[in-house]
Amino acid sequence: MNKQTAGTEPALICEKCGIKLTLGKVTLAYLGSTFPVELYKCSTCGLVYIPEELANGKMKQVEAALEDK
Repeated sequence: MNKQTAGTEPALICEKCGIKLTLGKVTLAYLGSTFPVELYKCSTCGLVYIPEELANGKMKQVEAALEDK
């Protein structure tokens, strides 16, 4: 995905479909647990953009907590 900044909201474009990603509800799953979150996704193919900060921050904390149980 290409990231282009326009104002305060980034314009994220799906590399597969070439259209702008929009915020939408998605369900993340890990080790049998599911988490509803709002992330940028492609309305055509469903590809979801997970920002690096989320992947290395909150998601990493949740992953560690679930693995410790």
